[in-house]
Amino acid sequence: MSSPGSRSDKPEALDPEDPPGAEAPVEPLGRSAAAGTLWLTAAQWLMRLTGLATVAILTRLLAPEDFGVVAAAMTVTPFLLLLADLGLSTYVLQVKLADQRLLSTAFWYSLTMAIVLMAAVAAFAPVIASLFDLPGAAPVLRGCSLAAGFIILCSVPAALLRREMRFRALSLQWLASAVIAQVVAVVLAFRGAGAWALVSQLVIAEAISCVLVWKAARWRPTLQFSKSEFFDMAKFGNKVVAADVIVAMRPAAEAAIISTVLGPAALGFLSIAQRLVQVTQDLGGKALVPVSTVVFAKVRESPERLQSAYLKALGIAYAAVSPLMTVVVVGGTLVVPLLFGQGWDHSVPVAQALSLAAILTLGAIIDQRLHYGIGRPGRWLVYAGCIGAVEIAVTALVAHNGLNWVAIGFVSVAFVATVIRWVLVGRLLDIPPRTLARVFAAASVAVAGSAGAGLLVLSLTGGWAPAWSLAAVMVAVGVVHIGIVRVVSPDVYRTVRSLVHRAPELDESL
Repeated sequence: MSSPGSRSDKPEALDPEDPPGAEAPVEPLGRSAAAGTLWLTAAQWLMRLTGLATVAILTRLLAPEDFGVVAAAMTVTPFLLLLADLGLSTYVLQVKLADQRLLSTAFWYSLTMAIVLMAAVAAFAPVIASLFDLPGAAPVLRGCSLAAGFIILCSVPAALLRREMRFRALSLQWLASAVIAQVVAVVLAFRGAGAWALVSQLVIAEAISCVLVWKAARWRPTLQFSKSEFFDMAKFGNKVVAADVIVAMRPAAEAAIISTVLGPAALGFLSIAQRLVQVTQDLGGKALVPVSTVVFAKVRESPERLQSAYLKALGIAYAAVSPLMTVVVVGGTLVVPLLFGQGWDHSVPVAQALSLAAILTLGAIIDQRLHYGIGRPGRWLVYAGCIGAVEIAVTALVAHNGLNWVAIGFVSVAFVATVIRWVLVGRLLDIPPRTLARVFAAASVAVAGSAGAGLLVLSLTGGWAPAWSLAAVMVAVGVVHIGIVRVVSPDVYRTVRSLVHRAPELDESL
């Protein structure tokens, strides 16, 4: 098997009975990508908004320590997923031909590793919990590992659905499983389940999603395991895993530092701020992640199309996500109490700083998928290692000063990382770094202008009810942001507008 970078971008049939080289009929790439983005965006909005409502209820029923214990346990889960997957699902997305032998090889490896790693977590959970100075986290850690097991079990069929750009099926499955799990979590919290309400939400959501993904994929593994296929996948995947392990180690190390230096309550406050920012980020840009990976893989042999696809994805990411983050930066003092109730004031400045850092690092979401989609994970590995080490070091240096200083450290590292990525991606795509800087500058103008409008409205509505004041801030930020994007980034504005206008047509095409 040749290396990923040498493969043609023609889509191949996934039916194992089709002869090599048989092509599966697909609709135009741009149309499929637009439809996938719309479906995933709609699902993310529904899923995350219901999730925010659920968290708003749970923060009134659970203590910060409950969230802190689960947050500490969850930092271990990404390592299970990465080691069990070995980057094989990413390989499936971008490989030229995904035949039955390759898919079965990936499945049996992942399943075997999942069993081994879950057994290891069950045995060493007390030791892991002691690293966070949270002895009560051991049983919670075992519960969270079960959720990881379900994710691993359906990783290959989920990759097939992404490869075929069947994002509507994925979106509906994720939404259904998330809503059911949220209802269960609230019921258990009312019954006094404590942290186990959060654990149950994770496990139930992944279990239901796993069943639905297998049903939709209509694929079953055979008793095949090819050493040559495995080594080809591992050669690509070990770099993906190494980079993702570094990314996963960063929050794990930061959680251990904060839990040890500031205590579990501080970790709970940080966890809530991170959840708010993550939800806000997902509402705008998470849909671009699976879609962009497939698109970059399909156009990688055409430099012009690859450059165009990258710049378009980058512009859309900034346009779609930054206004939501700006609302949190400007109206954090309103958002946190409204969503999570009283007693979470310490999360406000942290959420504001994290939102600003997230605006700076929006490009990292697209840059990572670019490197994976074109089969160059090694370059991203070097970048992730350097930035991860710097961020952990900064957190360790400033943690004793409190959460606010930790958040400021996140912002500082995010700015440096953004400049580094301009050079990294510029060399990869033969684009001058100043071109990427101009995309960021245009986004910054929109953020600054909309933030100014939001602050003005916030001051004028100080006597209003918090909900109405926040609504006014959101309208001001949104309207001004759209107006500025239309002036400074007309191409991005037209692209986003065309996506919205084509939504009914794309829906019918599916």
